[in-house]
Amino acid sequence: MKGLIYISLLFATFCFGQGEVGYILEDLLSDSVSMRTVKTHSSLKPFIRTSGEFDPTKATLSVTGLVDLNYIQRTHSYFKTGLGLSLNGAIKDKLYFRLAGIEGISQTDNFYSPKTFLADSIDAISLYSDIHARISYTPNHIFNFQIGLDNNFIGEGSRSMFLSDYGASYPFGEIRMRFWRLEYSILYQFLRERNSNQWEGKFASSHHISFNAAKWLNIGVFESVIFQPKDTLLNRGFDAEYLNPFVMYRPQEYSLGSSDNVLIGFELNAFWKKHTFYSQFILDEFVLSEIRAKSKWWANKYGGQFGIKGRVSKGSHEFFYRLEYNFARPFTYSHVSQDLNYGNQGFALAHPYGSNFMEVLGEVKWENKKLFAQFFANYYLRGASKDGLNYGEDIYVPYINKPFEYGHFIGDGAGFNGSKVVATLGYKIMKHGKLNAFAENHFQVSTLNSDVNYTLVLGIRSSLWNDRRNY
Repeated sequence: MKGLIYISLLFATFCFGQGEVGYILEDLLSDSVSMRTVKTHSSLKPFIRTSGEFDPTKATLSVTGLVDLNYIQRTHSYFKTGLGLSLNGAIKDKLYFRLAGIEGISQTDNFYSPKTFLADSIDAISLYSDIHARISYTPNHIFNFQIGLDNNFIGEGSRSMFLSDYGASYPFGEIRMRFWRLEYSILYQFLRERNSNQWEGKFASSHHISFNAAKWLNIGVFESVIFQPKDTLLNRGFDAEYLNPFVMYRPQEYSLGSSDNVLIGFELNAFWKKHTFYSQFILDEFVLSEIRAKSKWWANKYGGQFGIKGRVSKGSHEFFYRLEYNFARPFTYSHVSQDLNYGNQGFALAHPYGSNFMEVLGEVKWENKKLFAQFFANYYLRGASKDGLNYGEDIYVPYINKPFEYGHFIGDGAGFNGSKVVATLGYKIMKHGKLNAFAENHFQVSTLNSDVNYTLVLGIRSSLWNDRRNY
């Protein structure tokens, strides 16, 4: 793999455009790339793009006020309020930084509680600091280095089976390298979980390789390892072996004799005009002989995604559509403890349903200058724990307490299905800070407890990061 470094030096003119780092929330209208080339890579988000509002010849700084005011009517009336600032700056076209933070208070149920790195609770009131920060340095046309406290996303879908921005932000470091038709990235994540009212750290190291076989065809490979900084035998910190940007994790795990959690993924994306056909396949672990025997062994853990999205422009009207299917077998992403599962701060790092599910979703969005409307709907089949035994739906439950070795299938256990519908109408108040006024109507039906719920959310929000709650 060291040869990649030497090859990259030969293709410097084919690589990174330098500038600012975008927002993951931009995926609805701008992720269907209309002018693709063999140098375009769109799976890894946020994008690095040529500076738009910053003068590339000098240092610049902009300050924007942020607002997060929400009234939530569910079973009871709730609120979430916050104010903050966003500082965006650039030094020529090499160094870019962004610091966005909202300080607020909320009184909500668990579903609408803030998903933040910093939060504290006093009785029924939650005090939160929602901070997203990122520093990006692009020294030349090949390399980009980033550090920050933020989310990252891999994939073309609304969900991701690799890495999603659904959960809380986390400290990270990232290296991106782009040359010829390749983009290679390494992401170091500093995660944590709460144990007995104390935070315990854990780490993740992930690779993603994106290769454009043609202008219309992209192939991707993903690999991630979750490991503990210490266990009963060793205090190893961030393992130096996993710091190597060119090592393959599965062979390295075996050589270390560790029980770290390694996941491998593959993606295939095809592009036609303003439409994208995309797919992902994630493999936690499996035994081929058990798959051939159709034994439904619990440790054959994998999931996938298939989807199509696109956009249509009619004058000042912009339309976006998406149709997507996601699934994950029971026990996928889970491990012997929360210190090794594929999660962070109680949230899954991939799909919000965790595992033991299948889902079909669709969405349509319309924009016309200041106005926008969005309709989202999904149907899901999920499994749940039954008789006190784990059927592999919650990645935070160790897979040890399972009812049997064979015969596991999606929807196993206390199987239930349901649907979530979200209809949104909004108005763009201000471009800077992405300040929008909105009204969201959430309808949810589930056969688990014969629940039928309606939630109204009214608010004014600076939409700098994902907070859709469409699951």
